[in-house]
Amino acid sequence: MKALQFRTKKKRPPKHTQYGDLGLRIVAAFILIIICFCLLIARFVYLQVIKYDDYVTAATNNRISLISIPPIRGEIIDINGVVLAHNYPAYSLELIPNQVPGKLEDTINALRAYVDITNGDLKRFNKFRADYRSYDKVPLKLKLTMEEASRLAAELYRFPGVEINARTFRDYPYGELLAHIVGYIGRISDRDMTALDKANLTSLYRGSTHIGKMGLEDYYERQLHGIPGYREVEKDAQGHIVRTIKTVPAIPGQTLRLGLDIRMQQEADRLMGNKRGALVAINPQSGAILAMVSKPSYNPNLFIDGIDTDTWKSLNEDWRHPLLNRATQGMYPPGSTFKPFLAMAALESGKLTQSTVLPAPGFWSIPGSTHQFRDAARGGHGSANLSKAIQVSSDTFFYRLGYEMGVDRMSPYLAQFNLGKQTGIDINHEYAGVLPTRAWKEKRFARNKPQARVWQPADSVSMAIGQGYNAYTPLQIAFATAILSNDGVVYRPHLVQALLDHNSQKMTLIDPQPVRTVPFKRSNFEYVKDAMQKVLKPGGTASAIGSGLSYTMGGKTGTAQVVQIKQGARYNAAALKMQLRDHAWFIAFAPAEKPQIAIAVILENNGWGATAAPLARQLADFYLLKLKNLPSAGQATNTADLPVNDLSNDAMMDALRHDEHSQAALPPLLRAYRPQSGL
Repeated sequence: MKALQFRTKKKRPPKHTQYGDLGLRIVAAFILIIICFCLLIARFVYLQVIKYDDYVTAATNNRISLISIPPIRGEIIDINGVVLAHNYPAYSLELIPNQVPGKLEDTINALRAYVDITNGDLKRFNKFRADYRSYDKVPLKLKLTMEEASRLAAELYRFPGVEINARTFRDYPYGELLAHIVGYIGRISDRDMTALDKANLTSLYRGSTHIGKMGLEDYYERQLHGIPGYREVEKDAQGHIVRTIKTVPAIPGQTLRLGLDIRMQQEADRLMGNKRGALVAINPQSGAILAMVSKPSYNPNLFIDGIDTDTWKSLNEDWRHPLLNRATQGMYPPGSTFKPFLAMAALESGKLTQSTVLPAPGFWSIPGSTHQFRDAARGGHGSANLSKAIQVSSDTFFYRLGYEMGVDRMSPYLAQFNLGKQTGIDINHEYAGVLPTRAWKEKRFARNKPQARVWQPADSVSMAIGQGYNAYTPLQIAFATAILSNDGVVYRPHLVQALLDHNSQKMTLIDPQPVRTVPFKRSNFEYVKDAMQKVLKPGGTASAIGSGLSYTMGGKTGTAQVVQIKQGARYNAAALKMQLRDHAWFIAFAPAEKPQIAIAVILENNGWGATAAPLARQLADFYLLKLKNLPSAGQATNTADLPVNDLSNDAMMDALRHDEHSQAALPPLLRAYRPQSGL
């Protein structure tokens, strides 16, 4: 029998309660809707009233865009207008990303059927794409061959957003001859972009792909680059260009006119041949660099569009270091070319007079020491005054002089010839060299034992003959020679003579002014210069090049040791590796009365200094007799009668200044060595 189940009927709420809950929900929803509408209205008022001007401007900017037009880079020419770095047109394959349908990768792969696109091209394209805007033209392949351009041009209709455009590219027609002077440009790197950002110059490089990397291309980048122009264009909603509203052309970069004659540079290079070393020639009257050769060299054209790995490795690992600019970065002991400058220090300090005679034996020892400092001439030179000591290059004379003067007395006077300081030439990365002092040694050997940090008498002895801690660049030695030959009037070395502005059609001359004058006695300058003239006469160390001179010339040989020879041993070049043999130095100036050229030559591991002397003599002959038409003794020359191209930098400027017909055409002179562009 089933249990009885009782069910209770649920009690329903009253109808008026049900209707009350529903009414509350409706009221809440209505209030929520009202709030939403209020928010929408408020937002509408904010956008359409309060921010109206801002958004109208933004909308206009989205519709109107500026597309950069990169400027044409300025050229570099020699004093006669011979082009040393120029531009040439070539075709470039470029993509406009927002106009390319589908995936960019698909279009690029399709283009490979017509153009050789390398992995390097793709890497550069992706870098440019990240830096450019979507409607900018991004280079995919630079320098298309005529065959590639022709083949692709016929099929361009199949590739929306792909264009073939003409661009200008850089070329260095003299290659290795001027690599260390002109330098080169290269693709803009991340480091370059960071530097441009810090200098607030990014906008100037919109659309540009290259920037100066070395040499004059780097130092004068601001002047050479120019100012970009732009196209003001209207775009549709998809970002496609509808029409061009306005075009502002780019302003080309300025052209650099150098003070050197390319023929002089070629002659200097010919004389150097395949020897390692450097040659620098300066006009002492203006500081203009007449020639500057560093051997071996390299082809700067290899770097313009990115050097390949194998070529870079071969250059970078070459034991001869072709990438090193030996003229401004090679650090060498000057050997006996140091002696004329020490002679000036001795005379000016009062340590010696012009008539003082000292012993010049075959060897000399520091008092209380048994170590023998030997002379190059085993029997010595008997006795000598300063003039003879320079003429025959007596080591023992200068050993004793250096010991008795000491570093504290020598260095301040030697510093007057700018030794141990940058010359200020208009090329970056110049080394300062080392003019040793007590403080320098203390700092240089700070991690060594105290005894090694203290300046020793033997240090002064070695310093006196241009050895020891002495280390200078060929440019510094040439500069010091120019200062000495010009009686202490200092003109800073510089390569660029003038800036040519194609936009304004004006030329700005760099008018060299003396930086300072060394406060030494004129009689001491004349005495030392006379002694250097005797070096080229019978009995002098360079007498072999002195015969047949039609002008006066002073010089000094120098032999710089690379390794120290043991006490009692004799130097034997044949027993040493090539890299350990002595360096050959020679410095010279001519004419002695009013020098127009000062030269420093160093031949690495080439032995006795006299082997470098013929190069200086031949270069001086070429410059003075061929290029300058120097008259024979007794003849006078009026520079106004010579063609402008046969005049030196300063002579040409003087001729122009004194010509009343051309005076009005001269622009204001820029009295500076590194002109700052207002661009």
